[in-house]
Amino acid sequence: MHTIVRVTTVPISLKVLLKGQVDFMQLNGFKVIAISANGAEVEELKIQENCEHLIIPLTRSINPFVDFICIVKLFFLLRRIKPSIIHSHTPKAGFVGMIAAYFARVPIRLHTIAGLPWSVEEGFKKNVLKSIEKIIVFASSKVFVNSKNLLFYLKSENIKGRKINLLGSGTSNGIDTNYFSNTIEVKQNVEQLLIENNVNHNSFIWLFVGRVVKDKGIQELIEAFVKIQEKFPDDLLWIVGNEERELDPIDEDYRNFLHSNHSVKLFGFQKDVRQYYSAANILVFPSYREGFPNVPMQAALMDCGLILSDINGCNEIVSHQVSGLLVQPKSSKDLFEKMLFSRENEKLIHQYKQKAKLHISSNFNQDVVWKNLLNEYKNLIAENGL
Repeated sequence: MHTIVRVTTVPISLKVLLKGQVDFMQLNGFKVIAISANGAEVEELKIQENCEHLIIPLTRSINPFVDFICIVKLFFLLRRIKPSIIHSHTPKAGFVGMIAAYFARVPIRLHTIAGLPWSVEEGFKKNVLKSIEKIIVFASSKVFVNSKNLLFYLKSENIKGRKINLLGSGTSNGIDTNYFSNTIEVKQNVEQLLIENNVNHNSFIWLFVGRVVKDKGIQELIEAFVKIQEKFPDDLLWIVGNEERELDPIDEDYRNFLHSNHSVKLFGFQKDVRQYYSAANILVFPSYREGFPNVPMQAALMDCGLILSDINGCNEIVSHQVSGLLVQPKSSKDLFEKMLFSRENEKLIHQYKQKAKLHISSNFNQDVVWKNLLNEYKNLIAENGL
């Protein structure tokens, strides 16, 4: 039996963003070992994916000393495990994982690029992060990108070559179209959610799902919502996701607004987000950068309208004024105008919702994405004579 090592920086990436994928590979003849930093999700991940999990103290921020220690520890782990394949996700896991695997002589070294933090940086920091990406590509056997536009962007930045590929239509994990649907249970949960939060059935709910940080466009969303409230005082803003105070936190005045405005509800991280999508009118996702985000696809399947940034990934999920609206990143003015348009054109937005749902279910079904990756693993094993 061939062993695959899957590496992410933190366990929640494997548990949530790649949910079900590890278990699927094991059901199809592979042994999979997950590796990440420690975290509250580790035990749940082991049960959910029915897999072994090993801890390497990876950090999301750049820390040369800790990163070197992680490379050494992972090197010795890989020499002991002797996997046929290592597959990493996230920049730090890719950097540590590919270098360790290169020197440990793991025959098949795969990395998935699902977003480029350096694409929104400038100067020295951008050059450093871009150089790290180049090292990852050099040390890998093959690199997958999870969107067409991300592939084009890498080529424009001179990070290219036969190693870099797009699997299928994109996305890292696809979408479970059966799970993300308005079942009777979900509708009952929506009714309870609205009651618990004293929501009038005529209220208009704007929803954001994700990390509450600057590069998700939270500050622009707040600025746009303030203007919307001037015209529609009863509108609500729901935020589902954790605040991150250590890495890219929002400014204190914006944070104070979120915690003090009576029209804003902070729900924190939720294991099951379906009822929030179903209850909301529009998902607003003004992120600065993405690979191929799951949140908009989930929302579309739950009949929630979409306003997304016109960035890689998002503009492959939504066609502007066809299946949703796209906004200029970092522009609260453009975001406000698109939110106002949505508010004043509900029949048109309903048509967008239907087209978005059809597009997602037709092109990004999870079963297809998983089978594409499984076939890739099998083909690479055959090509390497393992």
